[in-house]
Amino acid sequence: QVQLTESGGRLVQAGGSRRLSCAASGFSNDNMGWFRHSPGKERELGAAISWSGRNTNYVDSVKGRFTISRDNTKNTLSLQMNTLKPEDTAVYYCAASGRAWDTIVGGNNLDFGSWGQGTQVTVSS
Repeated sequence: QVQLTESGGRLVQAGGSRRLSCAASGFSNDNMGWFRHSPGKERELGAAISWSGRNTNYVDSVKGRFTISRDNTKNTLSLQMNTLKPEDTAVYYCAASGRAWDTIVGGNNLDFGSWGQGTQVTVSS
């Protein structure tokens, strides 16, 4: 299993930006994703990136505002979040999957075998 550690969460004002990072023990062959979970809502796959970095996928609510990226030489995954909204408030989790890209973009968290501990992002209005 890949060991994942997120960082970068904090309180941000609406309209602001924040970059989350995820350090991994090694994931160059895994597809990766950033999930988010807020109270009263199901955990959702906000953004995903293929093992090569060539393919990305976003939930509609973050398209055009969030950018997922990875550096396989440094075993890091990032999520650049711009124009943040109060509804982006959530615990953000980095996750890794050994399953195929076509499978993981379905957003089922059961397809991801490794998880970080999460980092809290709070967007104030």
